Amino acid sequence: MIRVVIVDDDPMVRTGLRLILGGEPDLDLVGEAGDGREAMRVIRELRPDVVLMDIRMPVQDGLATTELLLSRPDPPRVLVLTTFDADDLVLRALRLGAGGFLLKDTPPAKMIEAVRAVANGEPVLSPSVTHQVIAAATGGHDPDARRDLARLTEREREVAIELARGSSNAEIAERLYVSVATVKANITRIFAKLGTDNRVLVAMKVRDAGLL
Repeated sequence: MIRVVIVDDDPMVRTGLRLILGGEPDLDLVGEAGDGREAMRVIRELRPDVVLMDIRMPVQDGLATTELLLSRPDPPRVLVLTTFDADDLVLRALRLGAGGFLLKDTPPAKMIEAVRAVANGEPVLSPSVTHQVIAAATGGHDPDARRDLARLTEREREVAIELARGSSNAEIAERLYVSVATVKANITRIFAKLGTDNRVLVAMKVRDAGLL
């Protein structure tokens, strides 16, 4: 079971998300919160696998809450939900370590798929958000990102580039003519060398380095 907490200041949004996710046999909606401060308490008590996090909330917004949450040991995955897709919000949320970013008008089936994907450590971005991330990364190459990626072996760089293209483990294995187990082993080493366990942050670093 994937344990889920919903964080949004709008009760109607929380109700809608409960209706969308509540009927899935592998999703367990264990709690909800109306602001970031309450969310920290609820998440600490319930220890969910995935948090659906609104950005604009009173008391403590979603970005500040995400930063605090992901600085703790063994944090849940965070899937940011918002009615806005402004560039600065997208990039800030992803750089903080959010596992994905979806607009609230995402179709229910896609929303369910996104929760499952984020729980498995796979990046999730709405199409419009993907375009913004790519556009932001093409503005120039980051020497720090290039230096970080220089620590990877040639095979690890190939895997990292495929991650940045949004490929699944199975797709990477097929394209590089290796087993899925080999792909997973390379991803584990990439995470260790780059100091993260977030596929989205690896993808952003690859784009920042100009490898796409």
